[in-house]
Amino acid sequence: MELQQLRYVVAVAETSNFTRAAERCQVVQSALSHQIAALERELGARLFERTSRRVRLTPAGEAFLPAARECLEAADRARAEVAAASGEIRGRLAVGAIPTVTAVDLPVVLKEFRHLHPRVRVTLASGGSDYLIERVRQGGVDVAFLGLPTRAEPKAVQGRRLARGELVAVVAPDHRLAGDVVELRSLADEPFVDWRAGHAGRVQSDEAFAAAGVRRDVAFEVSSADFMVDLVRQGLGVGLLPAAYAPRFPDLRTIRLRDAPERVEHLIWANHPSPAATAFLDLLDRSDSGPR
Repeated sequence: MELQQLRYVVAVAETSNFTRAAERCQVVQSALSHQIAALERELGARLFERTSRRVRLTPAGEAFLPAARECLEAADRARAEVAAASGEIRGRLAVGAIPTVTAVDLPVVLKEFRHLHPRVRVTLASGGSDYLIERVRQGGVDVAFLGLPTRAEPKAVQGRRLARGELVAVVAPDHRLAGDVVELRSLADEPFVDWRAGHAGRVQSDEAFAAAGVRRDVAFEVSSADFMVDLVRQGLGVGLLPAAYAPRFPDLRTIRLRDAPERVEHLIWANHPSPAATAFLDLLDRSDSGPR
């Protein structure tokens, strides 16, 4: 069993197409098909079901795929460790971030990292904090930037706090309270646009309203800050965004809250960071991104 065969299997599984997999791997399709067929003979099982319209994993293929990915990741990690021992950082760096991260100017940091370590392939994934924590635990993401309620701490990962900040209410320009400073109970009769139930961003808001003894109507649940802003812009509800993030939408107005919900931004990473991840963390330390 060769690493190249494993790469071909992963490529076909991810593209569901032999032609696209061959293009990704930069080989002719016949060579890719031949290598996968040879691997199937060695294993004594078919990995893919092939029809004129689609390609999909067989049960054997489903069982084989995670191990194939682990082998490839281990091989890539070994090459990266050897290069690092020689003074060169290479390999991959998968960064995850919530859409509303403000403690770090992430595009600027990524640009500097690419300049310092051009041999590292950098990817960026966006998602909710719970999703990113799990991705770091599983090894799919190397480092991630989160936003959590003040009482929450990510588990089974390494990490540090970056910054703590309040949320503000964002509203359409003609809202009756635009520009005011009020308590949460003043918004009790307003419809809200908020994250889905269980989302870390939703939890911090729900807890603040519960502490204030206020019941509210979440009329719209969203999965992105941009969609939240679009609905607020149409006057469909009140949104809650970090005070440091809200200025990105100058056409909206804000309402400051005396008993505002708070969140803490965290930086997390895997328990055994790769050389690329270690270099990225070192860069953040040098950039003075926040206290340990």
